[in-house]
Amino acid sequence: MAHHSHEPEVTVIPPDKAKIKLLWKTALILFIITMVEFLIAFTIPHEYHNARVFIFVAMTIVKAGYIVLEFMHLKYEVKVLFWSVLIPMIFVIWMLVAFVYEGMKISEINFLK
Repeated sequence: MAHHSHEPEVTVIPPDKAKIKLLWKTALILFIITMVEFLIAFTIPHEYHNARVFIFVAMTIVKAGYIVLEFMHLKYEVKVLFWSVLIPMIFVIWMLVAFVYEGMKISEINFLK
């Protein structure tokens, strides 16, 4: 059999230094937020459990938002798309907090008096 030279050529694109720098910057920001979470976990006494949980939830939401903005490229989209994602997310978080609060209050009620 004859060897055909109709194979596609592979071209190597040089790395984009700006994109690599942005990726490292994003990783550093997420790393710093995570280290602050660890610092809070090991330094805040157990008496302040509610404050610690609130801080963890807030920082997790910040990290999740930053990941969505950066890796899902929502930061670079038009503002209408950004707000159409953010506003329902705020309402869903509010709904979850309200359901958990109401669930905790219902568990305190003694139905068998």
